[in-house]
Amino acid sequence: MKKYILVIVLGLGILSFSACNSRSTSGNDTSKTEPTAQSAPEHHQDEHAMLGVQGLCEMCKERIETAAKGVEGVSSAMWDIEKKELHLNFNPHQTNLDAISKAIAKAGHDTDRDKADQAAYDALPDCCKYRK
Repeated sequence: MKKYILVIVLGLGILSFSACNSRSTSGNDTSKTEPTAQSAPEHHQDEHAMLGVQGLCEMCKERIETAAKGVEGVSSAMWDIEKKELHLNFNPHQTNLDAISKAIAKAGHDTDRDKADQAAYDALPDCCKYRK
């Protein structure tokens, strides 16, 4: 009796799996006939990149992320204090990593690509000064 119940449960599971796959396949076929620009959200165009950025504290984190997000086309910026890495999502049709790096350097923080000029660095609060 237990074998029959097991066979029935497995059979229902396989049927459910097949039904789910056939629905997703038919959904994909329908989307192929629609224009891609209308069906794909804009955020799918975003590119992810990481950039080394110097800083020391939470104030640095806020300044770095704000400078990056201030560049048109940047949808998110998250700086890891311990690793000194900025994780970025941006639209490559609107901006690029060089422009984002320059904006951060202008705010006073050295990046892997650009060094902040001395005046911008000197304007940082004392607790944010990372150069020796």
